[in-house]
Amino acid sequence: MDSSEHGSSVTSPGVAIGGTLPPGLTEEEAEEIQVELTKVDDEIQTLRQVLVAKERHAAELKRRLGISPLSEIKQNINKGWHDVQCSNAYLSASATLEDIGRSDAYKRTQETLSQAGQMTSAAFSTMGSAIRNRFGEMRALPYSNSGSNFSMRHSLSMPAMSTK
Repeated sequence: MDSSEHGSSVTSPGVAIGGTLPPGLTEEEAEEIQVELTKVDDEIQTLRQVLVAKERHAAELKRRLGISPLSEIKQNINKGWHDVQCSNAYLSASATLEDIGRSDAYKRTQETLSQAGQMTSAAFSTMGSAIRNRFGEMRALPYSNSGSNFSMRHSLSMPAMSTK
């Protein structure tokens, strides 16, 4: 029996992980694949080096043109926003929102919320005036605290002391 038929160990370095051949692969095929893999890895490394050199060259050209990273980001954001505004989803959503804005239900809800806001504002204003007036009245009157006379101003400015 041939040792490759049973998936025996391969003596070539790096031919198979774990030292065995995958089923249906001869030792010669594995060596050819390993050689091809080495070539592809070398090509990938070369392409990476070329890409790094091209990126450096592009950065130098941009620097000479006065294009800063910030202006590139700004340009990308503007282009992205323009693309969003031209998209079918955005246009459809905008049309739907315009339709909603023109609807009677929206207008009634907007009026109701506006009136509620005005009424709430008026109520808080009235309540604030009442509290301010009440404090003014309390300041003018002597304040009794355990038999001693303290003004409201003194009472509010001093922390309460508890006796336990």
